[in-house]
Amino acid sequence: MAGGAAAVAGCVAGLLYLGPADDQHPVAAAPRAGAAPAAAGLAVATARKRTERYPDDPTSWSGLASAEAEEARVTLDASRLDAADEALRHSLALQKTDNYAAVTGQGVVANARHAFAEGRDFGLRATRMAPDRADGYTVLADAQIQLGDYPAARAAVQRLLDIAPAGAAYSRAAYDLETNGRPKDAAIALQRAVDSASTADERAFAQARLGELAWSQGAVDRAEHHFRLAVDAVPGYMYGESGLARVRAVRGERAKALGMYRELTGRAPLPQFLAEAVELGGGGAEVRPEKEVLDAQVRLLRASGGAVDPHLALYVADHGDPDVAVELMRGEWKRARSVIVADALGWSLHRAGHDAEAVGYARKAARTGWGNALFRYHRGAIEHALGLPEGDRHLREALALNPNFSPYHAPLARRLLNPRATGSPSR
Repeated sequence: MAGGAAAVAGCVAGLLYLGPADDQHPVAAAPRAGAAPAAAGLAVATARKRTERYPDDPTSWSGLASAEAEEARVTLDASRLDAADEALRHSLALQKTDNYAAVTGQGVVANARHAFAEGRDFGLRATRMAPDRADGYTVLADAQIQLGDYPAARAAVQRLLDIAPAGAAYSRAAYDLETNGRPKDAAIALQRAVDSASTADERAFAQARLGELAWSQGAVDRAEHHFRLAVDAVPGYMYGESGLARVRAVRGERAKALGMYRELTGRAPLPQFLAEAVELGGGGAEVRPEKEVLDAQVRLLRASGGAVDPHLALYVADHGDPDVAVELMRGEWKRARSVIVADALGWSLHRAGHDAEAVGYARKAARTGWGNALFRYHRGAIEHALGLPEGDRHLREALALNPNFSPYHAPLARRLLNPRATGSPSR
């Protein structure tokens, strides 16, 4: 488990979790669990046969690139992005100008590799080339979000809604709304994504996102309802399964939750799921297998210098060497300036003892007004360490937003607020 799959998870799993692909080109979204790898492989095989039959057709090669990129997401095999690159080169060799499909494909691959500045450039080229086609705006929106240019991302999402008001647009609109502190409006957008879904996979994605939104607001029953609908739509859907594992833990079924995580990470060793299992297990011997996989991912990532999943860096900050977490996130900050990256870098700096620098990043993470309990906790803990009076307020806000935001950190937040009752937390 700690071999090639772990390396791939550290790369591909960091892709944007915004929504499923449209019918033409996959967007820069997280791997869609539940989308069968066999189906993705069949799509690649079909696309390859088309290139063999029509070797001089540039659209056949761009179609193969699209299928290869989709397979990378579904199977977590990052090498498929290299295959997508090769297919795009063939397409562009046959049609150097006005090759919209190839340009959007280049943007998809760039975003997948966290080369977001390149992704933005390809997205801009595509939208200028064809202002009334949707694919370029998905590429552009995803890149702008990760670069931290939220107004530009919002403009791209609005244009996408105008052109193609369907799942890809609604899911991005929901992300923008949630990130900017409008969870009720985000829920409306996600419900529209459910209602407009044309496939089970699209329904599962939107329902899982509704579950995450409810969870972030501390609404456990509502979250469970949506997570179950996601799994009903696509059995084994990994984001639905991980949500249900969290629900089981909150319900007091800790052993069952850990078992669910173990089964899930056996087939999808993403840093998010592995780290959630480690937190639930308190970082102890019970979750040693998960820690070993995460540690292997860290070693491989440091050796490759690839894109960093913030979940992985947060794990390292809390359960490994915080200086390594800082190293990883400083590298990612050069590629991406999203609030998620700012939060992870700030927390890594705090855990490494650099609170004066950390607080600046924690405040950058708060700049959109996202009601994110983990962000509030991180900021509050850093400010508390600096003796700033607003620290306790932010800790209380984190617990008020979602008392169950983390089985590991929520108790620490309570200790910081009431050290006499439970003893002072260790760092």
